[in-house]
Amino acid sequence: MPQGKKYRKAVESYDIEAIHPSSDALAKVKAMASAKFDETVEVAVRLGLDPRKADQAVRGTVALPSGTGKNVRVAVFAAGEAAQAAREAGADIVGTDDLAAEIEKGKMDFDIAIATPDLMPMVGKLGRALGPRGLMPNPKTGTVTTDVGRAVTEFKGGKVEYRTDRYGNVQVPIGKVSFGLEQLEANFAALIDELVRAKPASAKGRYLKKITVSSTMGPGVKVDLSPY
Repeated sequence: MPQGKKYRKAVESYDIEAIHPSSDALAKVKAMASAKFDETVEVAVRLGLDPRKADQAVRGTVALPSGTGKNVRVAVFAAGEAAQAAREAGADIVGTDDLAAEIEKGKMDFDIAIATPDLMPMVGKLGRALGPRGLMPNPKTGTVTTDVGRAVTEFKGGKVEYRTDRYGNVQVPIGKVSFGLEQLEANFAALIDELVRAKPASAKGRYLKKITVSSTMGPGVKVDLSPY
């Protein structure tokens, strides 16, 4: 992140090593946001696990009660009645071979891809295009389903994906700085509750090792882990 004058001023306004209750941390993030656009508020969590082990890879979805504040574009691989259900639910792009052809050309103007199980053999061939962007449909995240209408509605309404990176970190957007503090607190609590629920049985020791909240252009604020 480029450390401009506004960023440095924000850092100088508080103790970067201080640990705050989640509500205070989110309030500081809101107060320090100074960009001319509505910055995204993001939570970064360091988990005490080894993601190189298959049984410790954490991945799933969480419904944020206050939504994300973002217009989520959804593409759906479906045909027949399922395709119609996806359109009625508000999907931005619906198709089969035609959608696959567009993706192969590099046209991926969407944030989430959903597919019916019968079309996964076709979608699987798009792994090189969808995989690196985290867009490959997966049953674990509810993006491979026969009920595409419900899936579209949920992702449009604030359902987001989470997954550990190679270092055991999870980064998830929980709203915008324009959100009220109570809205951000509700989304933060929903995310942490979900991560705790998803703790692998094989993970030993301290599970939540570090939690930081920040805005798109702002510095990170450390969250007190003692309640968790």
